[in-house]
Amino acid sequence: EDISNKIMSGPLPTDPTPVRQRQHQVPSSSREESMTRSTPSSSKHAPIKASRSNPNAMIIKYGSLLLLVGQMVGLVLLMRYSRTRHAGDGELYLASTAVFMMEVMKFCLCLGVVFYQGNCSVTALRSELYKHVWASPYDLIKLCVPSFLYTIQNNLLYLALTNLDAASYQVLYQLKILTTAIFSATMLGRRFSATKWASLVVLTCGVAIVEISGSSDNDTSENKDQNRFVGLVAVLSAACTSGFSGVYFEKILKGSEVTLWIRNIQMGLFSIAIALVTAMVQDSAKISQKGFFVGYSPIVLT
Repeated sequence: EDISNKIMSGPLPTDPTPVRQRQHQVPSSSREESMTRSTPSSSKHAPIKASRSNPNAMIIKYGSLLLLVGQMVGLVLLMRYSRTRHAGDGELYLASTAVFMMEVMKFCLCLGVVFYQGNCSVTALRSELYKHVWASPYDLIKLCVPSFLYTIQNNLLYLALTNLDAASYQVLYQLKILTTAIFSATMLGRRFSATKWASLVVLTCGVAIVEISGSSDNDTSENKDQNRFVGLVAVLSAACTSGFSGVYFEKILKGSEVTLWIRNIQMGLFSIAIALVTAMVQDSAKISQKGFFVGYSPIVLT
């Protein structure tokens, strides 16, 4: 536009080339300047934003990893402590009721998150629940399998920690990495390199060594009321159910627009019902005699 204004306002050109043709013969430097002026300076600021976002992303990534590790280690230690401290403190709480209460708490937490995501609107929460629960019976049926397996897995974990020490349980339960890899290869068609399979073999050998070394100490006073074989079977079964249910749940999530919180609510409906039936069938006599919350303490609630 500046060049055309100069041409129109200046003296008549003496060059026989037509004006339109000369307008198209704008020097490359002028075109670059005009493009620089017309385009925003986002390209200059893009590296700055990226450099600023990278440290935040790294902090979130490794912070989440540390929190996850702390949660897993703390959970195992607290569960083991709560299952062994009853000797001088009274009754031992029922694992089946603990699983039921855990499922109820997870269900309420997911409801709270969905309620918050809907701008704290009861109408929005009711609409989401109707859309993904009442109006989606097929999705609920698909989630029966992982709901059942997760509930059984939680009961097996309590049984394993009752009969194994925390260190042995933590090492043995890492076999869920092997089971997850096997189910991922068979159900999802994933391919793993030879190095990854070799590392899984090393992991299995390490677990076997821990089990052999732990079985030799089975006659100590600390393990008088424990059955290491029962704990071993329980933790291996939990590792298998964890691998299968995790891969199955991932397969359901793929290609679905439903959020993870809604999926957990759908699973929670069946998990609560299955956990309640398990508690009534397994410990109905104890619940009727001593109550549903027998042996509960702040440690158990934590």
